[in-house]
Amino acid sequence: MIQLDKKSLRKEVRARKKQFSTEELIKESRPLIQRVLNHPRLQNAKTVLLYNSLPDEVYTHDLIKQLHNEGKTVLLPVVVSDTEMELRLYRNPNSFETSSYGILEPIGEAFTDFSSIEFALIPGMAFDKERNRLGRGKGYYDRFLPLLTNAYKVGICFPFQFLPNIPTEETDIKVDECIY
Repeated sequence: MIQLDKKSLRKEVRARKKQFSTEELIKESRPLIQRVLNHPRLQNAKTVLLYNSLPDEVYTHDLIKQLHNEGKTVLLPVVVSDTEMELRLYRNPNSFETSSYGILEPIGEAFTDFSSIEFALIPGMAFDKERNRLGRGKGYYDRFLPLLTNAYKVGICFPFQFLPNIPTEETDIKVDECIY
């Protein structure tokens, strides 16, 4: 029953996203990214986990470059199988390849020092006031987030993705805070 609720919720959020052009979503991303940049946990962090945004997500491409240029170690997720993702170091804008999902992913070896990650910015289809996250349905982040024992996990979404309540299961992992 919960799976069905999640599936219909994802469909609803996808429909909401389609009401905006990519350019509009990039514009709507700016104040959200500014709040991320002003976050004390990010400002004090040396190693951060971000994500290379898809066209329907809060735009992070400039944030990745900016934090890298500020001297932070920036990590990005890479999908390596149907059930697993790993982290790789962002080196420069040219060190990417396009994955089978159409996502630009950094080239290089897996980063495994998870305890050094101090701040993690987490995308989602939706979040709620209890800090629950609804992902795209593959469970990548739910399996990965428990490994980030020292990271302050911040979910980020557009205001229309912040919902009153999200159905949850035991395997769903909460974030520490949500910016919307």
